[in-house]
Amino acid sequence: MSELHDSPTAWVARHIREYVESGGERGHRKWGVNTLLLTVRGRKSGKLRRTALIYGTDGPGRYVVVGSNGGLPTHPAWYLNLLTDPQAGVQVGPESFPARAVEAIGADRERLWQMMTRLWPQYDVYQNKLDRRIPVIVLERTGTPT
Repeated sequence: MSELHDSPTAWVARHIREYVESGGERGHRKWGVNTLLLTVRGRKSGKLRRTALIYGTDGPGRYVVVGSNGGLPTHPAWYLNLLTDPQAGVQVGPESFPARAVEAIGADRERLWQMMTRLWPQYDVYQNKLDRRIPVIVLERTGTPT
C-alpha cells in the first residue's frame, strides 16, 4: 500500500490524526456534525492523499460530501482528484471501506445540497459569494469494511 499524505492544512491534519489514532472514536463527531476521512489518489503526483470532510447520508452505503473548499474560489484538490480517478477510500468512525465517487447533478444535486446545508448552513454562505458552483459528491460504498 502507498504511503498516505494527510492534508497540508494544520488543523485538518490534527483532525485526521485524532480520528486515526483513536480508531474513529474521536474526530468522527466534530463541530456538531459527523465527519469522515476521504483518501484519493493525486491526479498529478499519484500519491494517496487524505482529508477530513463533513458528511451526510443518503440511504445505505451513500455518503454525501460537499466541495466547498472553505468558501475559496477554487475547487478543492480532493474533488479534482476524484474527477480523474473516482475510486476512493473512506473511513466513517471505526469502519473503512472502498467507495466510488459520483457527482450529483440536476434535481438529485439540489435535494442533496438542501440536505447538506441543513447540516452545515455555512455552505449557503460560501455559495452566495462564489462564481463557481460548489460540487456535491456521493461516495457509494463498493466493498466490505476493512
